[in-house]
Amino acid sequence: MSNTENKTWFITGASKGLGLALTKYLLETGQQVVATSRNATSIIAECGNNENLLAVNMDITNETAIKNAVAKTIARFGSIDVIVNNAGYGLVGALEELTDAEIRSTMDVNLFGTINVIRVVMPHLRKQKIGYIINISSIAGYIGSSFSGSYDAAKFAVIGLTESLHNEVKDLGIKVTVVIPGLFRTNFMNNDSLQIASNLIGDYKSEEQMKMWQQYSGYQPGDPNKFAIALKNVTELENPPLHLLLGSDAYQMAMEKMKANIDEFQKWQSVSTSTDFAANA
Repeated sequence: MSNTENKTWFITGASKGLGLALTKYLLETGQQVVATSRNATSIIAECGNNENLLAVNMDITNETAIKNAVAKTIARFGSIDVIVNNAGYGLVGALEELTDAEIRSTMDVNLFGTINVIRVVMPHLRKQKIGYIINISSIAGYIGSSFSGSYDAAKFAVIGLTESLHNEVKDLGIKVTVVIPGLFRTNFMNNDSLQIASNLIGDYKSEEQMKMWQQYSGYQPGDPNKFAIALKNVTELENPPLHLLLGSDAYQMAMEKMKANIDEFQKWQSVSTSTDFAANA
């Protein structure tokens, strides 16, 4: 399959937000789309009946469910060409406020769900000797912020595992990109996608942080339709980027973080380099 031919896309978290915008755009451009979600009926309600759409109920924390969805994909379309690991949700709360169960749940969905999908699809991609894995991280996976520690940790890990995966599969005909979006105008700030810790502690004022973030809803600078266009265009490149910032806010914030890191590293260079064995040791 050439880079410009129609492809079969496998998308997680496709019932809303960026996943739904991507699904709709791909169908408009004649792509074959396997759109997965815990609520596949809502995908059909949003996209209508389309011979190129396979909407599948799938829990990304359940490996058997993923295997079943992949089997349905192969049976219907014959192959999987592009995997987009998009499913996720945010959790607001200071680390002290978060329960073990809450932290593990965010990790299961935002990190281990991505790992689960990759592990299941890799045998098919290796057999094909072609494929593209796109992992959706966040600018929160590059810059840590207050009151989102578990989400940030998961998204930081997504960037790291993508870099590792890239090195493992680059000689197998498989391409890998981690997408680092800023704020896009979706429903991510709503209560179903942005949750708050159950064990709130007054000193932290996490509820005020939650309200502040929710005030961004409807005013985010990023256009989900342009996100979808950019993602499809990247899959048609012979040499796509390993890291892809999407959104002017993400780009600016990442560049500022990078400069701050360089300044800090250089400031403490003498300490950093003081821990080696002496040259004559």
